[in-house]
Amino acid sequence: MSRRHYDLPPLTTLTAFEAAARHLSFKKAAEELSVTPGAVSHQVKALEGELGVVLFTRKHRGVELTPPGRTLYDTLAGSFTRISQSLQAIRDHGAAGVVTVGSTTAMAALWLSPAVIRFWRDHPEININQVVRDRAFTTSAELDLYIWYGREKDPRLEQFPLYRDRLLPVASVDKAEELRDADLATLARQRLIHLEGDDISWTKWHDWFRQLGYTGPVASGIRVNNYSIALQAAQDGAGLTLGWEQLISPLLLRGELQVIPPHVLPAPQTFYLICKPSDELTPSARMLRDWIIAEARKITDEPS
Repeated sequence: MSRRHYDLPPLTTLTAFEAAARHLSFKKAAEELSVTPGAVSHQVKALEGELGVVLFTRKHRGVELTPPGRTLYDTLAGSFTRISQSLQAIRDHGAAGVVTVGSTTAMAALWLSPAVIRFWRDHPEININQVVRDRAFTTSAELDLYIWYGREKDPRLEQFPLYRDRLLPVASVDKAEELRDADLATLARQRLIHLEGDDISWTKWHDWFRQLGYTGPVASGIRVNNYSIALQAAQDGAGLTLGWEQLISPLLLRGELQVIPPHVLPAPQTFYLICKPSDELTPSARMLRDWIIAEARKITDEPS
C-alpha cells in the first residue's frame, strides 16, 4: 500500500524540477523559487532517486532534459497550468461580477461572442470570461455554464434547450448558384468538406445523405477538424460544407456563404445551455443564463 494517496513524490521536488526544466537552469529556478541553486539540485537529486531515473544531463553551461525528464516536464507543465486556471477561476468566483461561459469555436465566433457583447452593453459591471473548446466540456470550477449540442448525462447539471437547427449544404455564392436545385446524387459527387472533430454527435455528410434517402457513393473531398475552418474553406470556394442554418446565419446574411436548395434535414439534436445548479451560480451567472435563453428564443419558433 502506497504511503501517499496518489503515490506522488514530495511536491517540493516536483516544483523544483518543473522550474529547473522550464528554465533549463538550476540558477534561474533557484531565483524564481527564492532558494539556492544547491537546494534546487538537492530536490532534483531526491526526485531522481525516488523515480530511479536520470532527469537531467548536466552540461558545463547548464542542463538538458533526458527523455524521461522531457516526459515528466510535459506532464507537469500541463497539470500545473490546469491547476493554475482552476485556482484562478475559484478566485474569480469570489467576485460576484465574474462569469465564465464555454462553447465551441464556431458557436463562440458566430453567435455567443456577439451575444456576450450585447449583454455587456446592458450590464457593464459584469465581466465574462469565455472558454472555447471543440471537445467535450467537463463539470469543474472553471465553468459556470456552456453551450453544447445535445444533452449531458450528468444529472447534477441544469439543462435548458436553446434551439434546434436545420442542416443544409452551403458553398460560395458562385458554386451555390451553379448547383441550385441539384439532386442528391449530384451533390454527393462534389468536392465535400468533411468535419472530423472530437464530438461524434455532430451530423456528418454521410449521415445527412443517408437520412435524406440517398444511398449511393459520397465523395471523399477534403477533411478538417474544426467547423470554422470548414466554413472558411467553403467561402474560399474549396467545396461544399454542411451548414447549420441558424448558427451560420451571420455568414448567410452577409452573403459570404449561400445555401444550395432544396435539401434540408432537421438536426437530430438540440443545442442546450448547460449550467451548474442554480444555487451554485452567482447572481451575475444566473442573469447571463436567463439572458442567453431569452436571446435563443429570438432565433427559433420552437418552444424552449
